[in-house]
Amino acid sequence: MCFLTFCRRGFEDLGPHMHPDVTLDCVAMGHSMQAWEDGDHPAIREVLATSVRRLAKAGADFFVCPDNTAHLALEAPGPELALPGLHIAEVVAERAALEGRRRVGVLGTKYLMGGTLYPRALAAHGIECRLPEAADRLLVDEIIFEELVNGVFTDRARREYVRIIEGFEAEGCDAVALVCTEIPLLITPEVSPLPTLPSTTLLASAAYETATGKRPLPTWRSGPFHPEPGSDRR
Repeated sequence: MCFLTFCRRGFEDLGPHMHPDVTLDCVAMGHSMQAWEDGDHPAIREVLATSVRRLAKAGADFFVCPDNTAHLALEAPGPELALPGLHIAEVVAERAALEGRRRVGVLGTKYLMGGTLYPRALAAHGIECRLPEAADRLLVDEIIFEELVNGVFTDRARREYVRIIEGFEAEGCDAVALVCTEIPLLITPEVSPLPTLPSTTLLASAAYETATGKRPLPTWRSGPFHPEPGSDRR
């Protein structure tokens, strides 16, 4: 989805079948699943850093990682990454601020929902973050890993996600951030009770704007991301 969105932006702006060059590097998550269960973010960071080094050797100018959860590890202490990268949580928070959102519900993996990534990124833009109750967090995660990543999209899963989003709406949320790569395939704007912030496509659009000079090259290479003053791009 991230790759196709990037390419289609090129088709719209540059003409049929045209887009900036893209180099892909994909490391199987299976290599780091045990480290995720153990909470060993430095070990996962090294796996991801290897991927970034390969992209740098291929001539890339910057990197994007459409995996939200991976950013928990990318922020872990360690040497600077070989390339600067766009931070997915900042891209989502930036768009939420641009749209004037004040309270945003977040759906992602259990690792992501149990961390501070999105509460911190949203708070930096003056936006409150809401998360599902503990049992619903486990349900959201179960559907992600047992169904969505395997290309399985069921009516039951959609109903459960819509129910949780309705709970966000009842809590006064004015948008929901879909911050796992496949969730926007299940929850489209047409079925969501709230306006959606789909991290995958927002990141792709930000990457396209960066590649075409409409957005400055990123500078983030290590540690937690801290937005520059006035970075809402209003």
